[in-house]
Amino acid sequence: ASCVQHRLVVRDASTLQILHLYSCTDQIQYIEWSSDSQFILCAMYKRGIVQVWSLEQPDWHCKIDEGSAGLVASCWSPDGRHILNTTEFHLRITVWSLCTKSVSYIKYPKACQQGVAFTKDGRYMAVAERRDCKDFISIFVCRNWQLLRHFDTETQDLFGIEWAPNGCVLAVWDTCLEYKVLLYSLDGRLLSSYRAYEWPLGIKSIAWSPSSQFLAIGSFDEKVRILNHVTWKKITELEHPAVITSKKTIVYKEVEKSPTLGTERLSFPPTRALASSLFSTQSKYDICQVPVSLHYIKPVADKANPKVGVGMLAFSADNCFLATKNDNIPNAVWIWDIRKLKLAVVLEQLYTIQCFQWDPCQPRLAVCTGSSRVYLWSPAGCVVVKVPGEGDFQIVSLSWHSSGDSMLLLSKDHFCVCYLEREEV
Repeated sequence: ASCVQHRLVVRDASTLQILHLYSCTDQIQYIEWSSDSQFILCAMYKRGIVQVWSLEQPDWHCKIDEGSAGLVASCWSPDGRHILNTTEFHLRITVWSLCTKSVSYIKYPKACQQGVAFTKDGRYMAVAERRDCKDFISIFVCRNWQLLRHFDTETQDLFGIEWAPNGCVLAVWDTCLEYKVLLYSLDGRLLSSYRAYEWPLGIKSIAWSPSSQFLAIGSFDEKVRILNHVTWKKITELEHPAVITSKKTIVYKEVEKSPTLGTERLSFPPTRALASSLFSTQSKYDICQVPVSLHYIKPVADKANPKVGVGMLAFSADNCFLATKNDNIPNAVWIWDIRKLKLAVVLEQLYTIQCFQWDPCQPRLAVCTGSSRVYLWSPAGCVVVKVPGEGDFQIVSLSWHSSGDSMLLLSKDHFCVCYLEREEV
């Protein structure tokens, strides 16, 4: 699905043929599929309105108007039949049921980066709350939206919450001014707390491994710390130095070269394909001999949100690899072998890393850098793929299909789909 101004366009993922075209009351600012892909919501935050469309019954639609309360966020519940709307100033979260048309309210949600989290099985929801200058967590049963547990947290200014994939442990972390990670059980018991250091800027990113065995914490000190699920103690620290010296680490460096054309291929006037190839540059990876110095940017210390520290973390679907990005080495992706707890590969790009994401089915990482190329890494090696087409298609974000057979590539005002062929077994 994609939106153009006030129109919602639903296409077939394999052929890109338009299946449905819906018209909303105003410019769409956010869209989201329900978990079973039967419904899609369109949020118009300026109007405080959410419209819901059905794919099975195109004539059916639903309109939710928050009125004077306003709207700043909207999302589906895991069952795909309830919508959670957060009102302006985070006064409340309104839960709307599409089945019974009933409404429930959750008061005092906290305005933070990640204040609502669902367990992977969709049974429970945790909400971060702020009342009387103190942080709380409320856990709700998603089946009937009844409160299961309510407890306060030992945080100064809670910044985010995230469930482990098995739904047994809730990670809660504090603002970057206070290095603190708290781990709570489903019944609200504090299982463990972790603090690496005290005074400098603290946590920047967090990621659970798909098996729930590891919790990776990216920090402003340019390190990733990995906690284990048995004792919740640190098992290793992964550093991000500007110079790679280990001979066991493979460093792939992107290089550009201008294409060479033989005189027998030249014609006048040149064909469109020949003209575009004359002025375009090709990209490939070279394997560098260590030691390798990476492009390092010294952070500006007197400005807010300094470009320093590990800001992006992602585990592969098989738990074998961890990909990281250190923000003051902006052109590099670090790939760690979790089985050996060692750095396996570094990809150094020509431009700043915008986004990376693992294939949901196999250890294959896709990277984009704001250029017209997408980069793929797997244990077998690296490949550079240029998006064909006229003009400069600058990829700023990407998203894998759940099957791993295709990938959505997004620029500021265009999108395309990259289809990958599976090897025959």
